[in-house]
Amino acid sequence: MLVGLTFVTGVVDAVSYLTLGHVFVANMTGNVVFLGFALAGAGGLSAPASLTALASFLAGALIGGRIGALVPSHRGRLLRGAGLVQSALFLSALVLSLAASGSLTGGWRYALLVPLALGMGIQNAAAQRLAVPDLTTTVLTRTLTGLASEGAIAGGAGAQLGRRGVAVGAMLLGALAGALLALEVSVPAALGVACATVLAVTLTVHTLSHTEAAWTQA
Repeated sequence: MLVGLTFVTGVVDAVSYLTLGHVFVANMTGNVVFLGFALAGAGGLSAPASLTALASFLAGALIGGRIGALVPSHRGRLLRGAGLVQSALFLSALVLSLAASGSLTGGWRYALLVPLALGMGIQNAAAQRLAVPDLTTTVLTRTLTGLASEGAIAGGAGAQLGRRGVAVGAMLLGALAGALLALEVSVPAALGVACATVLAVTLTVHTLSHTEAAWTQA
């Protein structure tokens, strides 16, 4: 399920960076850097857009934290609750992108940035609380560092190539799919794929969260 959400990260960041003016809705490290560039006067970047994405992401993370506090002892219900809210936000972004009719400037740009960044903040908060190693769904820096620094060549205990490789591949595939759809088809097509993936994950975890299996326990 977290691999599916990692794929979603690639899709929505491709959409936001390529069509909403060089801003991320999931990669907040990039937004902080872009904000610094924009304040220094670099062209093609927008300080208000970066600040909007950052503020919305933080608000989403706050909501995700509250969801986690409501169901602290069952990880399945936590992911289900986060997925339901994220699905609603992504569906609203999809509807807005259809209403924009291809004109993603001005107010439309911010109308899409806010729900997408909110949804990614919720996703990131849920993934952080679940704490599955190497599956944060939004950040790959530590994953890539582990691949290089913890392998046998570096004298480490093991690079965990399987899980880490899948995480990197999922985000790469999501970015590729999101970019191709946004550039060659339409933004609603890319957001539709993101919505469908989040809904599929949410429905899956809804089915599985009725159990008390070991993975659901805090």
